Amino acid sequence: MPIRVMLVDDQVLLRTGFRMVLDAQPDMEVVAEAGDGVEALQVLRGRDVDVVLMDVRMPKLDGVETTRRICADPNPPKVLILTTFDLDEYAFSGLKAGASGFMLKDVPPGELLAAIRSVHSGDAVVAPSTTRRLLDRFAPMLPSAGKEPQHKELERLTGREREVMVLVAQGLSNGEIAARLVLSEATVKTHVGRILTKLGLRDRVQVVVLAYETGLVRAGGQQG
Repeated sequence: MPIRVMLVDDQVLLRTGFRMVLDAQPDMEVVAEAGDGVEALQVLRGRDVDVVLMDVRMPKLDGVETTRRICADPNPPKVLILTTFDLDEYAFSGLKAGASGFMLKDVPPGELLAAIRSVHSGDAVVAPSTTRRLLDRFAPMLPSAGKEPQHKELERLTGREREVMVLVAQGLSNGEIAARLVLSEATVKTHVGRILTKLGLRDRVQVVVLAYETGLVRAGGQQG
């Protein structure tokens, strides 16, 4: 079955361009479109959608709040935030709202297609290092910025799981974490899975966000 994609953007020409690219793929199909967040929520009630490409600046209801409402539903579709370089703060808010990642609007078609496939398979679409650079820029916006680290949410983790979480937030892949801690990659993957389960997180993107929010990792990737 092809990946069912919904396009949410107030620019008709942009949606048309994305549709042409996606519909040309044998494993993808654009099944719905919307020009604003309110329309998107209405359309989603009657459609089965796997991945939503979500603009951030739209009339009536912006992409961040729309993402938050979508992700609050049981078994929601995955959401990719579409942003531009000067709107990174919206991408950050979108990640906190539950999006699986973010893409730039001028992303090459091949990268967009790979991102959709990655999200559909359950992965975050942005490399942890890319997410970390975004969070570094906006770390002062976080509640814990400039304060002592707040680790209460992390007390349920073992010492090793905490080590792994720090390295995930610093942008290391499972292979790099395995080399740093002298563990097998399978063991690291198990630790990451336990971190997600214990903290009620969906993916590595949310691990990075929580690590910054709690002060476990601060701007520049330093451990708190």
